[in-house]
Parts: sequence; structure tokens; C-alpha cells
Amino acid sequence: MNNLLSQIDDSISAKKSLENFKNEIQKSINLISKSISKKGKIMLCGNGGSAADAQHLAAEFLVRLRPNVNRKPISALSLATDISTITACGNDYSYDEIFVRPLKALGDKKDILIVISTSGNSKNILNVLKVAKNLKIKSIGFLGNNGGKAKNLCDIPIVVKSDITARIQEAHIFLGHHIFEKVEDKLI
Repeated sequence: MNNLLSQIDDSISAKKSLENFKNEIQKSINLISKSISKKGKIMLCGNGGSAADAQHLAAEFLVRLRPNVNRKPISALSLATDISTITACGNDYSYDEIFVRPLKALGDKKDILIVISTSGNSKNILNVLKVAKNLKIKSIGFLGNNGGKAKNLCDIPIVVKSDITARIQEAHIFLGHHIFEKVEDKLI
């Protein structure tokens, strides 16, 4: 039981670290809302559990976050869900390019890229952030630990202060839900 209580405390602490990023969170809400109002898309990506989180959060935009809020669907997609594209790109180019190819094909300067990374150091995340800058696509980073190299490549980095992957991922989902709820509030 002590281990359970310790993990609950760690989870709360990771989420509380987001208090240090109130301004960045508000900027993210405003940036996403502005993009949606201009018919932009929200594109998300991550690796492993963060890929699942990207898919989860894209679904919240496409369908809805809250059952009592009926709104128009919001254009959102995870760049980590098309296994045929991922494996073709990994085979023909490099795994480091799996998010770059779809971003180049589908991205527009009125879109927003949200990268989700517990380390902030994955090469495919760093590469997609560099390409987003070149394409003038604004980026938001849901990062962990100290933010890694991605911290300096994101337009808006939000770093969960924890070095425990599970706690970072829990905080990322909380962060995504909070931001998307506030975006929904602006849209209805």
C-alpha cells in the first residue's frame, strides 16, 4: 500500500509541476483556438506510449472531449497511426523521418504541431520540429524531464518535471485534456 501512495504522490507532483507553465498553457490554448478559427489542423506525434497519447488526443478533437458538449468536429490527426506509411518511410528513408514525410505532405502554416515526448530527445521528434519551423508551422511540445533538445525547438515547450516516464505520460494526458477543454470552451 505504501508503494501505491508513493506513486499517487509522484503523479500529483508531476501534474503540479505544470503550474510553472501557466503562461505557456494559456498561449497554447490561444494558438490552437486561432488555428482552428482559420481552418487549420492540429497534428500530433510521439513514440511508443506518447504515440498512443497523440492518437487519444486527436480523437478528443475529432469527436468530442466532454459528453455534454456537442460541437463541430475539429481537424486533428495523429502522425503516428498509419502503420503502412510509418513502415514504408522507416524502410525507404529512415525511422527518423516518419513524422517529417506526412508533415511535409499535409502541413500548412495555419496548422499546429503538438509533439509528445517524455525525453525530448527522439530524433524523429527533433526532425519534425525542425521541418515545422521551416514550414512556418507553430509547434507545442508536451515534454518531460528537462525537455531535452526539443525544448529549444518548440515554439511553446511545456515540461513536466519528472524523470519517471509513467508519471510524465499521466501528466501529458491531463495537460492535453485541460488545453482541449479550454479550446472547446472558446469554440462554443
